[in-house]
Amino acid sequence: MSLPLAFDILQSGVRLSLICAVIGLGCAFFLITVILRSSPGNERMRQISGAVQEGAKAYLNRQVMTISMIAVVIFLLLFFFKDHPTAFGFLLGASCSLAAGYIGMRIAVLANARVTQAAIEARTRALRVAFNGGAVTGLLVVGLALLAVGIFYHFARNMVGPDMAVRSLVGLALGASLISVFARLGGGIYTKAADVGADLVGKIEAGLEEDDPRNPATIADNVGDNVGDCAGMAADVFETYAVSLIGAILVGVLTVANAPAAIVYPFVLGGISVLGAICGILFVNFAGGKPASVLMGAVGMSALVSAILFWPATHQLFPEGVEIAGKMRSPTDLYYASLIGLIMTGVVVVITNYYTSMRYRPVQKIARASETGHATNIIAGLAVGQHATALPVGFIGIAILLSYNFAGLYGIAVAVMSMLSMAGIIISLDAFGPITDNAGGIAVMSNLGKEVRAATDELDAVGNTMKAVTKGYAIASAGLAALVLFGSYVEELKAHIGQAYNFQFSLTEPKVIIGLFIGGLLPFIFTAFSMDAVGKAAGAVVREVRRQIQAKPGILTGADMPDYGTCVDIVTKAALREMIVPALLPLAFVILVAVIPQLGPVVLGGVLVGTIVTGLFVAIAMTSSGGAWDNAKKFIEEGNYGGKGSPAHAAAVTGDTVGDPYKDTAGPAINPMIKVVNIVAILIIPIFF
Repeated sequence: MSLPLAFDILQSGVRLSLICAVIGLGCAFFLITVILRSSPGNERMRQISGAVQEGAKAYLNRQVMTISMIAVVIFLLLFFFKDHPTAFGFLLGASCSLAAGYIGMRIAVLANARVTQAAIEARTRALRVAFNGGAVTGLLVVGLALLAVGIFYHFARNMVGPDMAVRSLVGLALGASLISVFARLGGGIYTKAADVGADLVGKIEAGLEEDDPRNPATIADNVGDNVGDCAGMAADVFETYAVSLIGAILVGVLTVANAPAAIVYPFVLGGISVLGAICGILFVNFAGGKPASVLMGAVGMSALVSAILFWPATHQLFPEGVEIAGKMRSPTDLYYASLIGLIMTGVVVVITNYYTSMRYRPVQKIARASETGHATNIIAGLAVGQHATALPVGFIGIAILLSYNFAGLYGIAVAVMSMLSMAGIIISLDAFGPITDNAGGIAVMSNLGKEVRAATDELDAVGNTMKAVTKGYAIASAGLAALVLFGSYVEELKAHIGQAYNFQFSLTEPKVIIGLFIGGLLPFIFTAFSMDAVGKAAGAVVREVRRQIQAKPGILTGADMPDYGTCVDIVTKAALREMIVPALLPLAFVILVAVIPQLGPVVLGGVLVGTIVTGLFVAIAMTSSGGAWDNAKKFIEEGNYGGKGSPAHAAAVTGDTVGDPYKDTAGPAINPMIKVVNIVAILIIPIFF
């Protein structure tokens, strides 16, 4: 019985995964109708929500135009200097990455006022509306990624053959990754320039509360939450998911001889996890309890469903086992590799939650340090970020060791794909954050009762932790995905050069050390440009807010209306202008190393490893510090260490302001940057070497 069944899933595995993707998209569109049927509240709430929608739509439209011009140039270069399938793959990856972010953001800005209205009725209802809004983005990300890779592979295989189809998938990965860098950077610069500008003048100088309608930058701040955390994160995880799927397929082709099941298996894992994500979403909609517990329960439910279904799928695809790198591996070995990915998701979620949640010591330590001033708050926050690197990196090392032991490089690729297959439920948690943040802002600007703001504040605090958790997940999975891509680079280089060139990636080889230094430098230069961009844009917002308050003193008394549109326009222009140089840095580094004859493929290999290692540490430290600073401020605002208006609160606001570009701009943008470096390196092998 097992052989016909194995033959069945082997022939139909890719199609079945695409059916699961379509089911996921169907559920997303069903959730959209559920959200739209909910009441958007009174006229004032609808007016504020409309202003946020208008600002977010205007920014994303301009961002799409800017990115499209760069994408067209790269498409033409690939079309004429590489090959046509790779160029069209690039176009598809870029389009789907943009679509995932754009649609997810549009639903988030439609959900915000509806969450506020739901909070008037019941906290549980508000939780469900906010989560369902985020779940639309989560299901869109995994559904579109699976469909894009599956459909492109299917058509390319029929038109140009299986080998060329697999290699042209790298173009799709580049399109998704490059767009993701732009979306992450542009959205991050926008949201944090507005947030920092609003906080520095509104909170510290004018003594206004969060989201006070008298603050001229408050609408820009709320718009930024959506274009940064919804659109940016959606594009980020879409590309990580697509890259992981493509990397697993590539490694399967390069390391598993005569085993078509090795190509089908990553698709099957992705398809099954879409069903797992749907089960997690149902759990949130029917379970009761504290918001954080319910959301974490959804992650556990999704992982459990996937773990149960992975077992029969693995044994049906590999009934006799498979030979990998000259050694026979049993189906149980491959199942264990997939299980490692699911376990790693849980481990990263728990660790990041510990370092960024108000309930635990690291955040409370920063809050306590705020009592002695601004400087001690900053010192404590930086220390928490540095500490937060140890456990994730340690567990990543264990995951690599175990999955490699089970099935070689292909085992690592399977573990990464399994980890990324959880993206549907994880991204639902991430998009939940900006929706609840906006809901709280609408409650304040609409002058609703304190009990409504208390309900939205509770959800917002959970949302902050969820955003930090998902960033930790994205970074850890990005590091593992990049390792798989580096393995693909080495295998592709061997296949391309053959015996004509004797290359070795040995630490006794000076060229490898040079590459490690260059690659290790890249994340630091990249984050420096990103932080500078936020600083410049935030400075422009600060000057504009000060100008408005000085020109119209009646703004602070409520006699005059602030000009929200000017601040929105300032951050829109600044974000689009400042994102271009850092986004193109990884391309420039790789091509320069490849072009210089004295450097070549060995130095480039060192660059890839150096970028992965330092990028992983910098990204984890930055996002953990930023999330911890943010929740330390909220911990004090709950009445601890003097509460709102105290010297400790002022110090915590400074820490949160410093942490904003850490956690929402520079840190998260390292994820796609690492992948771009590795993907471009694979693409240019036949061009330069």
